[in-house]
Formats: sequence, C-alpha cells, structure tokens
Amino acid sequence: MEQAPCISQIASLLAEPKRTAMLWALMDGSAKSSQELATLTGLSPASANAHLARLTGGGLLRVEARRGKRLFRVAAADVSTAIDALASTTMASAARSSPQASPLTLAAPAPLRHARLCHGHLGGELAAQLYQRMIAAGWIERHELRTQVTVKGAQHLAGLGIFTQALALPLVCDCFDWSQQQPHLGGALGAGLLQLFLQSNWIRAVNESRALLVSDTGLAEITRLAVPDAL
Repeated sequence: MEQAPCISQIASLLAEPKRTAMLWALMDGSAKSSQELATLTGLSPASANAHLARLTGGGLLRVEARRGKRLFRVAAADVSTAIDALASTTMASAARSSPQASPLTLAAPAPLRHARLCHGHLGGELAAQLYQRMIAAGWIERHELRTQVTVKGAQHLAGLGIFTQALALPLVCDCFDWSQQQPHLGGALGAGLLQLFLQSNWIRAVNESRALLVSDTGLAEITRLAVPDAL
C-alpha cells in the first residue's frame, strides 16, 4: 500500500461542502473575488478567505491580481476534469442507490450547462439536442443498449468530412449528460464532431474550464446539423 497515490489530501479539501461550492461556481472558467464567493456560498468574508487559502494552498485554485483585486480561478484543467467526473459519479451513484427516486439535479453555471468538454467529446445542452436531432433524422439509431450510425448518417457525416469507416472503435456510444438528464454522443464519432467544431472555430475552450464558448456562427451551424431540411 506504500505505493498507493496519496489522494486523501485532495479528497479532504473536496469533502467540505462550502469549498466544493466555491469550486463549482468557478467551473465556468470565471475568476471571482473572495467577496463574490462568500456571497455565493453564504459565508462570512473571514470564513470564505480561510477556505480559499486552503484551496489555493492545495493547488486547486490560483490567484490573479487584477486592478488591485485578488481574484480566484480554477488552477488547471485537471481540477475541472476531476470536479466534472465527481458530478457524473454523483448522478450515477444516486441512480444506483435509489433507482425509483426522481433523478438528482445539479445546478451548474449556465455556460457549463450549455456546452462543455466531456471525455473528449461535446457535452451539455447543445450536445444533447444534437443527439436527439441525429436520431430523429435517422443518422443514428438505438437497438436496446446499442447505438449505431446508419448508412444515411454515414453519408451525411462524410459530407462534413467525417468518414466513419476511418474512425476508431467504439465508433459511437451513449454518454449520459448529468446536466440534461439525457444522453449525448460519445465514442470516436463524438470526438470527431468536437474536433470539427473546434477546427471550424464554432466553439472554443474557456481558460481551464470544461465550459466551451459557442460563437453565433457556431450555434447556427451546429443547430442546422441533422435537421429535416438537411435530409
């Protein structure tokens, strides 16, 4: 056991609800002052500063000086990845432990709900809506627990420069979206679509956040994909 990674220090930092609330508020890539974070979490300024000192000392947050103010931001992309994974695990474990209960909802910052990175593909509202359009348009279809690309879908995707026969396996799979309570597209095709969107400058990353910024052109182009007029 001496070789086991020492994760208890980070786990203890995340075990305090007020500290996780602070991290959650910064998941959209924003930088906030201690006063803002104190207000968001219902803490006194002194308590907020104490928690922020621990998060900063633990390497989860970093401090920026801007116009005489000290602002706090997620320290690196791996922190956002870990928090996002914990959100997914929270949803999944709640469903396993209480399968008959109403699905748990997590209130996330709006940019994170709209579009975000998820295991190398697009997640969030934009991705969930695209998934539903692709099913309705006959680009993909589901058989019990299996999702696959149709011949029609492969033809349309080739027109976008995505050749499904050249992609790795698994080609496509459902990825449950914790913010939307429905699936979006995972697998190599999900990753290929994300790369298309990034290379087309339709979306771009936001600092160390999992959130993705969608341009007006990008929103129009992605929304146009797999609509009935495009069949």
